[in-house]
Amino acid sequence: MAGRNLYMRFSCSTGDAMGMNMISKGVQNVLDYLQDDFPDMDVISISGNFCSDKKPAAVNWIEGRGKSVVCEAVIKEEIVKKVLKTNVQSLVELNVIKNLAGSAVAGALGGFNAHASNIVTAIFIATGQDPAQNVESSQCITMLEAVNDGKDLHISVTMPSIEVGTVGGGTQLASQSACLDLLGVKGANRESPGSNARLLATVVAGGVLAGELSLLSALAAGQLVKSHMKYNRSSRDMSKAASLSS
Repeated sequence: MAGRNLYMRFSCSTGDAMGMNMISKGVQNVLDYLQDDFPDMDVISISGNFCSDKKPAAVNWIEGRGKSVVCEAVIKEEIVKKVLKTNVQSLVELNVIKNLAGSAVAGALGGFNAHASNIVTAIFIATGQDPAQNVESSQCITMLEAVNDGKDLHISVTMPSIEVGTVGGGTQLASQSACLDLLGVKGANRESPGSNARLLATVVAGGVLAGELSLLSALAAGQLVKSHMKYNRSSRDMSKAASLSS
């Protein structure tokens, strides 16, 4: 309630669809039904932003929206040292200072991570999701701690509002459909409705976990800028290439 206004939040099961359009149709029917019982009720809008869609909001962080996923892994000390080129204690300290305290200093809302949005948006575009919904789908808290007497690393990502579907919308496009097929989640699962969409959400979270581990390791090892300069820059002299082509 806010004064004379009532904001309602509907919770629905939508199978393997992301479900926005399905829910909108259902809510419209509910509002029509309520209008018959309460003829003096004014419906201002079918959406009152309490959803909250395509906007960062505490309500999605607390209550969830779409799929809520926790993904975790234990990385052995040997892998941390040989592959990631750092150590467990440095990663744990970095996560606290950067992802947790640093995000708090910035007044972040659900942004207690290194770069979850990079992975979420890439997978969304590749699998035909709504790229604009990366806003709430990228809400993520990354946690790191030392385990097994401090030798190994436990990493987890908690993502309360991943919005994905495997039917409808952009999932029907050829390339996006092929990606969903490659992941084994294309279309609707008729034996267990909704399981394909749930599996896709876990794929997103798994990708985010891997991305978090990679970037945090690069930062801890002081390799971020060096790797960018090596792999993200053309070695060709583009001014010469442009003059030759003209």
